[in-house]
Amino acid sequence: MIKVRFLRPDGTLDKEVEARPGQRLLDVAWAAGQPLEGACEGVMACSTCHVIVDRKDFGKLAPAGDEEEDLLDLAAHATRTSRLACQIILSEELESLSVRIPAGARNWLYG
Repeated sequence: MIKVRFLRPDGTLDKEVEARPGQRLLDVAWAAGQPLEGACEGVMACSTCHVIVDRKDFGKLAPAGDEEEDLLDLAAHATRTSRLACQIILSEELESLSVRIPAGARNWLYG
């Protein structure tokens, strides 16, 4: 199991959950009640599942492709370690992953 830590915009811990290898981070976030909209339902057509990956974990992930990078250019509060949660597939090599939910993130479907 992989320990996934969801951090608030100020960096404090909001929730820590366990996830299985092969799961998509967006699905883990939705199950954990995180405020990521994922308006396109994870088909990489928006940037509403933008997360900021902890620097120590960023290098453990497969690099973002050009299409993801283009969408991150549209994301509010994007940083050098920003990724789309729909594009992060948790791998067996990850023991843990910490991501910060950007300020202003909101899942309009669930309030």
